[in-house]
Amino acid sequence: MDLGLISVRYARALLKASNQEKQSEQVYADMQTLAAEYVNVPELSVTIANPMLSREQKEALLITATGSTKCELTCRFIRLVLKEGRANIMQFIANSFVSLYREQNNLIHAKLSTAVALTPETESKLRKLVESKTNGNVEFKTSVDDELIGGFVLEYDTYRLDASVKRQLSTILSNLK
Repeated sequence: MDLGLISVRYARALLKASNQEKQSEQVYADMQTLAAEYVNVPELSVTIANPMLSREQKEALLITATGSTKCELTCRFIRLVLKEGRANIMQFIANSFVSLYREQNNLIHAKLSTAVALTPETESKLRKLVESKTNGNVEFKTSVDDELIGGFVLEYDTYRLDASVKRQLSTILSNLK
């Protein structure tokens, strides 16, 4: 069976259970944290795939990777995945769950990089701008990137608006060549 298909099936089952138990927001937070840990700690997937680790050790590791405020449904789900021998696809399940949750709740994930920290008012205006364009609720992830020199880079869905001074200077430089 296809790895993507299996992970989506598990993610759908978790989403359905979390909706029924009215814990979908908490499970969403847990799965976001887990997916982020797989990216931040590349050794996590290698460790989880290690056949020398017991199921209990893998469970403890995955539960720890979901963050400090995990819900019981997340813990039960991790136990189920391990019991079924699917620990090696947990990263894909977490990412699939995040995607399905966002789709169900019409959430748009946006990333905003700026040269300097934004005021809450400016961030709110940009959030409203994206919400008006997408007809959805926006989850903003903001970061400060000194290399932009000035301006900002806004990314959501397949849209990218680069209004940075760095890009403008690069454009001028390439036109001079």
